[in-house]
Amino acid sequence: MKVSKKWLDEYVPVASIDADSLANKIELSAVEIDDVSRLEEGQKKIVVGHINSLVPHPNSDHLKICQVDVGEKEPYQIVCGAPNVASGQNVIVALPNSWIAGHNKIKKSKMRGEVSLGMICSLQEIGFSESVVPKEYADGIYVLPTDAIPGQSIFPYLGMDEDVIDIDITPNRADLLSVRGVANEVAALYDKKVNLPRPELKEDDSSNISDYLKAEAPVDLAPTYLMRIIKNVKVKQSPLWLQKRLWNAGVRPINNVVDVTNYILMDYGQPLHSFDYDKLGTKNVVVRLANEGEKMTTLDGEKRELSAEDIVITNGSEPVALAGTMGGANTQIDGDSQTVALESAVFDGHRIRKTARKEKLHSEASVRFERGINVATVKEALDSAAQMIAQLGDGQVVAGVAGDQRADQNDKEVKVSLARINHVLGTDLSSKEVKEIFTRLDFGVSEDEGMYTVKVPVRRWDIEIDADLIEEVARLYGYDKLPATLPAGQATPGRYTKTQKAIRDTRYLLESAGLDQAISYGLTTPKKAQRFALEPALQTNLDFPMSSDHTTLRMNLLSGLLDDLAYNSARKVENIALYEQGRVFFRDDSAEKPREVEHVAGALTGLFHEATWHGDKKTVDFYLTKGVVTFLLSSLGIKNGIRFEATAQHEEMHPGRTADIYLNEQLLGFIGEIHPSLAKEYKLKRTYVFELDLEKIIAAPKDELVYQEISRYPIITRDVALAVPNEITNQQILNSLWANSGQHLVDIHLFDYYQGEHITKGFKSLAYTLVYQDKNATLKDEVVSDEFNKAITKLQEELEVTVR
Repeated sequence: MKVSKKWLDEYVPVASIDADSLANKIELSAVEIDDVSRLEEGQKKIVVGHINSLVPHPNSDHLKICQVDVGEKEPYQIVCGAPNVASGQNVIVALPNSWIAGHNKIKKSKMRGEVSLGMICSLQEIGFSESVVPKEYADGIYVLPTDAIPGQSIFPYLGMDEDVIDIDITPNRADLLSVRGVANEVAALYDKKVNLPRPELKEDDSSNISDYLKAEAPVDLAPTYLMRIIKNVKVKQSPLWLQKRLWNAGVRPINNVVDVTNYILMDYGQPLHSFDYDKLGTKNVVVRLANEGEKMTTLDGEKRELSAEDIVITNGSEPVALAGTMGGANTQIDGDSQTVALESAVFDGHRIRKTARKEKLHSEASVRFERGINVATVKEALDSAAQMIAQLGDGQVVAGVAGDQRADQNDKEVKVSLARINHVLGTDLSSKEVKEIFTRLDFGVSEDEGMYTVKVPVRRWDIEIDADLIEEVARLYGYDKLPATLPAGQATPGRYTKTQKAIRDTRYLLESAGLDQAISYGLTTPKKAQRFALEPALQTNLDFPMSSDHTTLRMNLLSGLLDDLAYNSARKVENIALYEQGRVFFRDDSAEKPREVEHVAGALTGLFHEATWHGDKKTVDFYLTKGVVTFLLSSLGIKNGIRFEATAQHEEMHPGRTADIYLNEQLLGFIGEIHPSLAKEYKLKRTYVFELDLEKIIAAPKDELVYQEISRYPIITRDVALAVPNEITNQQILNSLWANSGQHLVDIHLFDYYQGEHITKGFKSLAYTLVYQDKNATLKDEVVSDEFNKAITKLQEELEVTVR
């Protein structure tokens, strides 16, 4: 809400208050301030000019050489290329050595050989936003009224010398969505009197509203619905004072009828709508709900299909406006309009909000209906607008008002005690101080033994309970004056829970392994939600999703990670290693709400690291990904009982390069390469992923991490190459070696894998290094040989492998 300090001063005296100080006062006591601005800042030497004559430029087909009166003895020659420049116009002139918007300096120059002493400006060139420039001047210079005096500064003439305060209105303070509402607030903050003028409506008694129309509206859709008729209106450009008010409020001037409705909207906070009465084609205006599938074309030219939830204004049969949102194109005011039907109403805000959201028509009017308006000034705003339209359009207001005013306009009574106020605020305010605050707010107040009965005017519909009154006392007393005290209570040391610590450790470990964290949406599509499922469950769908891509709660993390990989890959980032830790949602048959389960997942593609002067490049593959998972589990304390079993049960995964991960007999997750068809869908190269149920990992028994001194004694190694049947896995061999190698085995390395010539069909060659060490003494060779031979013999018996 942009409020001109000059406009505000007409209602409450603020001329002597610095604009920044005023804004700071509002911000400290009521709502935030986005900006304080003045259009003239940074500009100078811009004046009114009158074009005495102009001739075509001899060296250009679109430039004109203008002789411009700028209040000096001799006219200035200025070259101008605006398409609408003409002789006899009053225009905006930036003189030589002037500064215009954007910190641009205008100098004396030559344009294609002709001297130009300055510049004839458009509104945009002197700082006006494109959104407030009248459409007829959007592509050219602005033409000033004929009474403009050459040589005078343009700043006061166009309202550029006014301080404009941009107020960020919170939903609970919709009463500040009007200049009058801000005036009431400022009057309370500075303990000043507010003077709000009332309209002096003059009706033409020669005709009555009943001769023109009858308005009907159900009370549940429009508690108040009023209409007036203004006849013999001449639609034309608004006077400059009205245009100044509007563009300083951020509104584009259009014509005198529409501009008046926008002016009253900003002044009272009351949305109005003007119809061309002759285009209504009826004397019956009816407010109703739209029929499902009913169609109408709005002022923006869009053909809209309505739903049964939309409130429409009709001529008894066809919609002529979407109530509180946008008018219809078939009844809009244009240059030929002569009779104006003016509407002022209170509509059901919930329905207006749904319509505005569905149709993407959030307007100044719909925002006010959604948040609430002052029902006490609906008719006053209507009368004020009717009188202004009649004055500016040389018309007459027809006697009488059509419609009904049924909204409750009575003051609300709210009670609060002095003891309650002081207890909540921690203050020691006196009865007199509290009564003065309520009086400054223009609330009626009476006291009986410390209990206040406060009559809240209807313009403050945000106040309902005693807590609201306490907040008003705190605001007016000053938040900065409230005593600051530390909360009383026994302090306890803060620490992470077991689950929180495990989650943070998981993130740290994966980042230390070389993966980057990603955070994906918790909502996805139904198709992506079902993929990579670790357990069977029902989907959880939103009733009112924001978009078709975010309709269902996710049941896996990998779909989001693959979206992230695809996003990066499309931007030529091909070497990616990401992980995500977050919750997935499973819903059981009998449950209304889903279970939230902590998961962790990773997705890797391309190179894990580039080649360097001291190392080769490393491509992401199954074993690298498995190493990341093994590192994570072992670092979290799960070192025994982990096994990887090949599986083809995951349809999204490559059937020959995927394994389920078990802890003893409990499934923790899976690891492998995504299916080539899925990689093609995401436009990815070979991609390896894993997803784990983190809650099962956290709950599992873990080996306590014990730090031991590094042994000072040397190691002894033994190498062995084995011919192994294809169905025997590396894990089975490791399990056997660890179980049968004695107490001195400290590590096992697989250093070679071969399958091909010189190896019996159905077999593969695996070569291992076994590392032995005694922590207390130097090992003897015969002890190592004895343990090694025992382990190999047992391995041959259990798995039928052969030593090569």
